[in-house]
Amino acid sequence: MEYDILVLALAILVLFILFVSLITSRKGRFKYEPEEKRAGRHGEQIAKRVIEGVLNEKDTLLTNVSVSFNGKETEIDNVIVNNRGVFIIEVKNYNGVLTGSEDEFRWTKDKFTPAGNYYRTTVKNPIKQVKRQVYILSGFLRDQGIKVWIEGFAFLVNGNSPVKSKFVLKSHQDINDAIHCGKNNNLTKALKDRIVEILS
Repeated sequence: MEYDILVLALAILVLFILFVSLITSRKGRFKYEPEEKRAGRHGEQIAKRVIEGVLNEKDTLLTNVSVSFNGKETEIDNVIVNNRGVFIIEVKNYNGVLTGSEDEFRWTKDKFTPAGNYYRTTVKNPIKQVKRQVYILSGFLRDQGIKVWIEGFAFLVNGNSPVKSKFVLKSHQDINDAIHCGKNNNLTKALKDRIVEILS
């Protein structure tokens, strides 16, 4: 009996070692991803499809653009460059009920889990975040000799923004209007191509 238990324990230990080896040999392929990060990635995929649905032949979409200026760094979900200008669309996939104002740095999120548990947490205010991104991207391009007006917007996938704001896009039509119907900055093809090259 003791011998059987010892063999079973040894077999479990060997399987555990093999499992750990498999996970580490795949360079994190099976690494745990927090729910917030997974939701964010999923939201970005949804938003990318929505944005691609409104683009025309004069638009160029760049995703996950990393830039820095004056010691500040940011990664921008979506940058659209066209003859009308440069547009940032920051995507958030926040579930739950959000409360807060346009000027607060963080919003409160109230949520019930599928198991019926309630929790409250805070999340970044995407309006503040996108204004910071506009500042950094503008400075970055200025350092490259490019002076261009940049507009920034937040797109909440679940349409649950607690504020009405010109910086919040709620629909496919809002995205289209933001990049095709606003102020026209009349970018030349050469300037547009240069911006795309620098940010790619």
